[in-house]
Amino acid sequence: MNEFTKKLLNDFLIGVFAVIPIVVVLQIIIFVKRLVSELFQVVYGFSDNYLYTAMVFAISFIILMWIGNAIAKKGRSWVISAFDFVIDRIPFLNTVYRVLKKVINMFSSQEQTMAKEVVYIEYPKEGLWVPAYVTNRYDDKYILFVPTSPNPTSGFTVIVDKSKIVKSAMDIEEATSFIVSVGVDYNKASEVNNLP
Repeated sequence: MNEFTKKLLNDFLIGVFAVIPIVVVLQIIIFVKRLVSELFQVVYGFSDNYLYTAMVFAISFIILMWIGNAIAKKGRSWVISAFDFVIDRIPFLNTVYRVLKKVINMFSSQEQTMAKEVVYIEYPKEGLWVPAYVTNRYDDKYILFVPTSPNPTSGFTVIVDKSKIVKSAMDIEEATSFIVSVGVDYNKASEVNNLP
């Protein structure tokens, strides 16, 4: 392959990698737009009136704000409690709902410090360190979710002894950014020197 072809291919790949974040963000925007549009069409299909449709969306927004405010102040809302009560009596759905709720709470809970904790473990062999999210603890055993780059939602769960982990000053957002950026976005260089 001659130098000109190599340069063209190199420039093409640089352009592709530069555009990927834009494409991902645009795909998310298109997905949300499509979801809202379909929801709008469902509501509008029932009433055939734009005023009624706008009122439904405004009332829905107010109800969701009210539920969020109740959860932020009291840690629980009676609407969510009632829904939990009903779902708990439906086989299979109760398991899926419970697990999804725990996973979402792990990443969004403000008072649960354990879910916000990031540690390092040696994986796949000694001397190689990867960040992991602490998802649970039992005595000296840590249950960790080890995300994989560049998609932090894929990974695996391990149980590790407390002596095998090194605590990190990173929070969930910083660790996720580190994983998604395949290590490019890493501002805890001092932690590297503290790893054995």
